Amino acid sequence: MVLTKPFQLYRILLVLALILSSSSCSDFVEVPLPNSQLTGTTVFESELTANAAMAQIYAQLRDGGILSGLPTGASVRMGLYADELQDYTNSTISLPIYNNALTADNATVASLWTSSYSQIYNANSVIQGVENSTGLPIAVKNRVSGEALFVRALVHFYLLQIYGSIPYITGTNYEINRKVTRSAADEVYAAIAKDLEIASSRLPENYSSSDRAKPNKMVAKAMLARVYLYMNKNTAAANEATTVINSPLYAWETDLNKIFLRNSKTTIWQLASATAVRNSNEGTTFIFVSGPPPVCALRTDFMNAFETGDQRKVNWTKSVTTGLNTWNHPNKYKLRTATTSSQEYSIVLRLAEQYLIRAEARAKQGDLSGAKEDLNKIRTTAGLPVTTSSIATEILAEIQKQRRFEFFTEHGHRFFDLKRSGTADGILSVSKPGWNSADILWPIPELELNANPNLQPQNTGY
Repeated sequence: MVLTKPFQLYRILLVLALILSSSSCSDFVEVPLPNSQLTGTTVFESELTANAAMAQIYAQLRDGGILSGLPTGASVRMGLYADELQDYTNSTISLPIYNNALTADNATVASLWTSSYSQIYNANSVIQGVENSTGLPIAVKNRVSGEALFVRALVHFYLLQIYGSIPYITGTNYEINRKVTRSAADEVYAAIAKDLEIASSRLPENYSSSDRAKPNKMVAKAMLARVYLYMNKNTAAANEATTVINSPLYAWETDLNKIFLRNSKTTIWQLASATAVRNSNEGTTFIFVSGPPPVCALRTDFMNAFETGDQRKVNWTKSVTTGLNTWNHPNKYKLRTATTSSQEYSIVLRLAEQYLIRAEARAKQGDLSGAKEDLNKIRTTAGLPVTTSSIATEILAEIQKQRRFEFFTEHGHRFFDLKRSGTADGILSVSKPGWNSADILWPIPELELNANPNLQPQNTGY
C-alpha cells in the first residue's frame, strides 16, 4: 500500500506520541509497553517515520538528561561537582551538588537517572521496531538501528561514570526491566563497546544530514576510542582515534573562535537546535552580561590555573564586572539568544578529543614521540610552546592538564578524568571542602532501590 502524505504524518505523530508517553513515566522500571508499541512493525513502515522517531530522541538528549546543555545537564552539574564552576543559585537543588553533599533522595540524582533510562528505553524501542519491520529497506534499517545503538551505548556510558555499577538495559519488556540487577563496571564497558562496534558496522560512512546532527560511522568510532581508553585498551583506542583523525570529513581548525560554530570541520557530532533560529543551550546557560551570575560562573582557582599565554583563556572565557565584583563565564559558545539562522549547535564529540585520546594511548604504550606530536597539536593551537616533557609520566600529566583546559564545561570530562586517573581525592579534597572519597560515585536514587531491591546494595557512603 502506498502511504498518502496525511497518513504518513499520522504515523509520525503516533511515533512521537508513543516516545513522549514512555519518557514521561517516573521510572524506567515502571515503563510498561504501550498498547501501540514502538516495536510494532506497522509503526516503522517508512523511512520518514523511523527518522522522526530518532529525531525525537535527539531532541530529548538536547533538552533533558545528562547531555543537555541546560542547567540540569552534566556540563553544569558535573562542573559544579568537580572544580570548574561555582554555584550562584543557592538553591536546594544545586548546592548539594556544589558542596558534594548529595543524598539518595536528591531530586537531581533521581532526575538524571530517570531521564537517561527513559532515553535508553526509547532507543531500545526504535531498535526493536526497526529490526522487526518488513517495510524498511535494509540500508535504512541498518542506519536507524545503528543510530539507536549508538545512543544506547552513549547514555549508558555517562550513567556508568556517574553512578558506577548500573543495569545495562537492552529491551522494552516491563517484567524483565522492573527486576533488573546492576552489572559490574567491566561488564557495562564491554556492553557499551559491543553496541558501538555494531553501530559502527551499520552506520554509513558519510553524514545523512549536512549539520552533523545524525551519527555516522566516524561518530561511533570516536566514541569507541573514548570507551577503549577508559577500558585501558590503548592499542584499540589509538587505532580508532587514528581512523577518525585521518577521515577526510574532518579538518583541524587553528582559530579557537571557530571551533564551536555550527559548520566547524572539527565537529564530529552535535545536537541540532530546536528551531532554525535558536542556538545552543550552552550559550543560554553559561553566558551572562551582568552580575551576580544567574546560574554559575567559572571558579577563580580554575581561571588562575591557565598557563600564561593560553589563548583558550582569552577566547573561551569572558569576564563580567558589576560594581566592584568580577565573574568569568565559559565563552566557547558566543550566542545566548536566537539569530536569523542557527550559528551554534551543542557539540558532543569533536576532533581535539581524538588527538588527546591518541596522545594518552600512545604514551601508555611507550610511543612518546607520537604522544608528544598529538599533545603539541593541542598546545600550539592554544598559543602555547611545545611541551618539554620527555618521560611518560610527565607527558601523561601534561595530557591530563590539557584535557582540563580543552574540555572544561563539556559534559563532565573533568570529573571523569579525575575519577579514572585516581587523582580525584588528592585534587578535590583540597579545592572542595565537602569532598570525601565516597563522592567518586553518586548514590543510586532511593526511589529506584525501593521499587527494585535487586538494585541493592547502595553505593558506599550513602
